[in-house]
Amino acid sequence: MNTKEKMAVLEAILFTMGEAVEVERLAEVIEEDKDKTKELLLKMKDEYDNSERGMTLMELDDSFQMCTKASMYEYLIKIAKTPRKYTITDTMLETLSIIAYKQPITRAEIEKVRGVSCDHAVNRLLEFGLITELGRKDAPGKPILFGTTEEFLRSFGVKSLDELPELTPLQLEELKEQAEAEAGSVSVDI
Repeated sequence: MNTKEKMAVLEAILFTMGEAVEVERLAEVIEEDKDKTKELLLKMKDEYDNSERGMTLMELDDSFQMCTKASMYEYLIKIAKTPRKYTITDTMLETLSIIAYKQPITRAEIEKVRGVSCDHAVNRLLEFGLITELGRKDAPGKPILFGTTEEFLRSFGVKSLDELPELTPLQLEELKEQAEAEAGSVSVDI
């Protein structure tokens, strides 16, 4: 296969799959090494981004996915009526942040950081596909471990968790104080 044929094969696979595909798997299909395959994918991405086309390639960790350019969103709305929109509350965002930075993490560990129950937030984040169950912790009761998904990366526009901003000790202390204040302001009638 020549370079154009290889790029056509990559395009067909990414279009058909509809989800991110690992560079290593793509390399096997076109019988190239991983670096050359990534080079071809980045060239394709550049061609999509610099032309009047509605598609682009998104890099997620060590995978690529074909997706619609953000500038086409208004036209998608017209054809699909109203896309389903999720609202993420502050509590959900805080829970998601804890999971993103501390994964894999159990529900109890999240609650220890937050100081309050996180059942509803975790369930909604699972429903939205932003987090997933990663397995079970080797501890009494075998609690479920949670981590973020590719949907999380897409939604927040990052290629990998390494791109998340680092928290300073001061920011960590402020988050802890906010969680403690939130926990202290909850009253229960018995």
